[in-house]
Amino acid sequence: MQINLRIKETVSDLTKRLFYMLFDNELKQQQELKALETIFKSVASEITDKEPEKLWEDFQKKLPEIKHKIQLDALATEKNDPACKSLEEIYLAYPGFHAIAIHRMSHELFKLGVPIVARMMSECIHGKTGIDIHPGATIGDSFFIDHGTGIVIGETSIIKNNVKIYQGVTLGGLSVKKSLAQTKRHPTIEDNVTIYANATILGGDIVIGANSIIGANVWITQSVPENSLVTYKSEIRISTKNHDK
Repeated sequence: MQINLRIKETVSDLTKRLFYMLFDNELKQQQELKALETIFKSVASEITDKEPEKLWEDFQKKLPEIKHKIQLDALATEKNDPACKSLEEIYLAYPGFHAIAIHRMSHELFKLGVPIVARMMSECIHGKTGIDIHPGATIGDSFFIDHGTGIVIGETSIIKNNVKIYQGVTLGGLSVKKSLAQTKRHPTIEDNVTIYANATILGGDIVIGANSIIGANVWITQSVPENSLVTYKSEIRISTKNHDK
């Protein structure tokens, strides 16, 4: 089997330009869309049997909705991060926002049946930010990632609206047989949930109820009712050092 590994570089450029294009002025956007269409069709023709023309047409129809969702994510970031000085700062300098934005695009391609392109796009931003979001994950509106390094969100995760997660969070799956690959293996996070740093939530039948707060460093393998507060209790002792006289 021959694989054109150089296509990874092409997809990296495509990913970056698609994101930039969404926020260009109308004239620049139309010019860039023509160029991106050519690149997209070339990539699609190499790695899928689907009709590249139809794939691009369907994806392009989704771009206004994708842009709207990205704008909601930016507003959620501005609202939730006290360190944020402006929306401009978010668009230019926030890795969590950047990772979400690329996911919005890769997820649509995943749904259109081109998972390899979608995965390559997600890996482009994973390498830049340290945030690993599988393109199959379903994420609702106004999603906020703070800091972000080390976050892992698995393929069948479902995240509803107004969810906040912090660095090191894992929405993962318990080990299953390959034959169960098509089953739901990752948790569901309901509306208005906050998940603090390094929390781990595992399992496809796990639901974190709406309006809950999941504290830092917790390990969850069972569902949590709505309006819950889940914390990890550890004993930290502070004592005075003995000094030699």
